[in-house]
Amino acid sequence: MYQYNIIDQTLVNERVAQFRRQTEQYLKGELSEDQFRALRLRNGLYIQTHAPMLRIAVPYGLISSNQLRKLAHIARTYDKSYCHVTTRQNIQFNWPKLEEVPDILAELAEVQMHAIQTSGNCMRNTTSDHLAGVCVDEIEDPRPYCELIRQWTTLHPEFDYLPRKFKIAVSGALHDRAATQFHDIGLHLVKNDAGEIGFKVLVGGGLGRTPIIGQVIKPFLEKKHLLSYLEAILRIYNLFGRRDNKYKARIKILVKESGLEKFSQLVEQEWLIIRENLALTEVQIENIKAHFTTPQYDFNADEDTTFDLNKQQNPAFTTWLKQNTTDHKVSGYSAAFVSLKAPTSPPGDISDVQLDAVADLADRYSFGEIRSTHRQNLILADVKQADLFELWQKLDALQLATPNIGTATDMICCPGLDFCSLANAGSIGVAKEINEALDDIDYIHDIGDLKINMSGCMNGCAHQSVGHIGILGVDKKGTEWYQITLGGSSENQAAIGERLGPAVAKNEVTKAITTILDVYIKQRREDESFLDTVKRVGISPFKEQVYGTN
Repeated sequence: MYQYNIIDQTLVNERVAQFRRQTEQYLKGELSEDQFRALRLRNGLYIQTHAPMLRIAVPYGLISSNQLRKLAHIARTYDKSYCHVTTRQNIQFNWPKLEEVPDILAELAEVQMHAIQTSGNCMRNTTSDHLAGVCVDEIEDPRPYCELIRQWTTLHPEFDYLPRKFKIAVSGALHDRAATQFHDIGLHLVKNDAGEIGFKVLVGGGLGRTPIIGQVIKPFLEKKHLLSYLEAILRIYNLFGRRDNKYKARIKILVKESGLEKFSQLVEQEWLIIRENLALTEVQIENIKAHFTTPQYDFNADEDTTFDLNKQQNPAFTTWLKQNTTDHKVSGYSAAFVSLKAPTSPPGDISDVQLDAVADLADRYSFGEIRSTHRQNLILADVKQADLFELWQKLDALQLATPNIGTATDMICCPGLDFCSLANAGSIGVAKEINEALDDIDYIHDIGDLKINMSGCMNGCAHQSVGHIGILGVDKKGTEWYQITLGGSSENQAAIGERLGPAVAKNEVTKAITTILDVYIKQRREDESFLDTVKRVGISPFKEQVYGTN
């Protein structure tokens, strides 16, 4: 993984010192609430319902074991002994004291982490495929390009006060696991007819109250022009994006209102002016690639005989393998998911004890690295098959081996009213109730691939618009209600879910979900997925059963 040089470290250290001074000024009354707000947001600090919330950047989802131990220490020392994994691969602490946040940032800087630009109207943390570098369908590892983008975006002076927040996602595989079509800019590594690898560039995607699928603005962009073309897009957005209405300030609205053709023309004109001065050299690209070296794999790992024996003798292990591991580009290895969706825990939460233990497991089984995923789980990406049984036993003892990755109980869920000051409705309690109703593992596995996403407000932090089943909390005269959508997807065949009907009361949500699943089981053809069934039959059969209408 990328290691800071002296410039990176100096920048982060100075940022910590700067924010410490700003926090002290605010606490002394020398800065007003409004003055401090912009400063704290640029350093990842929100003010939530009960306490501040600090969001830590995890560039393209990659974390070292040393960094994970630091997160465990921070959870114990400054928070309530846990943290939360987000859908954009970041880490959040929900209970820090404002006066101690500079101390937290100083500790993060010791392990090359920070909270810079994880909030505010600026360029946010760049995300990527959580299987980057190990997946079998990869064209090229996207992480070096994510790192180039990270360095370019960090404290970029021209884009510090954009009309609204701005997010970039990069995928290097045939299967889009990074939701690139729902980002302000989505980048796909692709091959052209000449066999050259470059980028397909999408623009204007986004979720929230106005979900829009991004459009292709450039089918093929040479690698050397990556940063210059991104800069051209950002300049046009910064010039013409609306600042009078925050609900219409995202680039998706600008692209929609101006039209892709007009927007593209403006970008091309700007790009012609700047592209040669910002062109990447082959040396620059190779220097970054050198940080992402191939681990020292054991290329005889597939000769082990105990793996098949353990599968035969342990049905629970076999179930976990099927659900929580995936193929690896190197024979004899697998990528193993660490499920943060145990029935006893809020989705995405992990304790300090578990963090320390996972760090130890990463050192022992996966070259000291961990990844965070877009569905609020973790991954040990380089595990020898011979080690999987032992790893499963240790994860099971930590309650991190629930065999539910990709199933109905692998639910994305925002904190909702339990923490978030923007929320209209609770999420965690409803998620727990749904999980309890679906606690039969055989039933869950029979249902198969099913993505349930639930948000407590229109901001859509939990991506409810693109869930196979989406649940959105709304407020009706002080009462919590929930809108349900069906048929969404953030993958290759991107789709925005269709609203099933009127919102349902909080005490009816779980029944509505189980009814939807019952309809699916009755309607599906052999081996047909939930999403394919919805596409084939439409939402009417589901609506009839949920609402009792014809």
